[in-house]
Amino acid sequence: MSRIYSLAYLSSNLCTPPEAVRLAAELGYAYVGLRLLPNGPGGPQQQLIAQPELLRETLAAMRDTGVGIFDLEIIRIAEGFDARSYLPLLEAGAALKAKAVLVAGDDTDEARLTEGYARLCELMAPYGMTADLEFMPWTAVPDARAALRIVHAAGKPANAGILVDALHVARSTTTLDDLRAIPRELLHYAQICDAPTSAQIGRPFTVAEMIHTARCARLMPGEGGIAIKALFAALPQDLPVSVEVVHLERMAEVDQTAWARQALAASRAVLEPGA
Repeated sequence: MSRIYSLAYLSSNLCTPPEAVRLAAELGYAYVGLRLLPNGPGGPQQQLIAQPELLRETLAAMRDTGVGIFDLEIIRIAEGFDARSYLPLLEAGAALKAKAVLVAGDDTDEARLTEGYARLCELMAPYGMTADLEFMPWTAVPDARAALRIVHAAGKPANAGILVDALHVARSTTTLDDLRAIPRELLHYAQICDAPTSAQIGRPFTVAEMIHTARCARLMPGEGGIAIKALFAALPQDLPVSVEVVHLERMAEVDQTAWARQALAASRAVLEPGA
């Protein structure tokens, strides 16, 4: 079956939101993902919140092309988490008719993290988006089992979700059976990329190496050692695929259009061979 693809922020990180929408339309993506808040202090992001002209331009590009906004980044749940501080992000998401918000769990007190996630889901309910908790091996939600445990402990809110990133599956203790155990209603999209595996380099990755790869040096699907076909076979076949391939050195050598085109072609070659 034909897959639905979204152009992730990291694959088009030099684009403004309206530019990302138009680029996605040109290349055949159905959606885009936007990073409207940085992933850490001083981190890169796209400007749109509290910028009405950019919002109007983005909405116009969406109307012109038919490309939608799939996910927004990023909400981080740490000690002292105040869900209401993210209201500007949620209001922007509602205006854009976004489907999901990416959530990271940083609070090492799991009970408090769970309570914060439950409060976030409650706050987000009127905005029409899911709160997709992404497991990452260096965070307080290191694998799929932890993500599922937290979502269930939070009462499995109607807008709860778990985000599967191929890179984090490969570099965590997550198994294919763990992916199959995630209820379908908690899966809204998954992220694709490739990378070397610890088996290929002969040792475990350090946290610094894992973070660097995730943010700066992912490979095109099919270039690394991740068992992408098996991973996506363990997930629902109609699950939208966010193409999240960032390699800052290689991206500096080509334009955004060429990189995003190559990333989509590589994803299709792995997930839809012969299509």
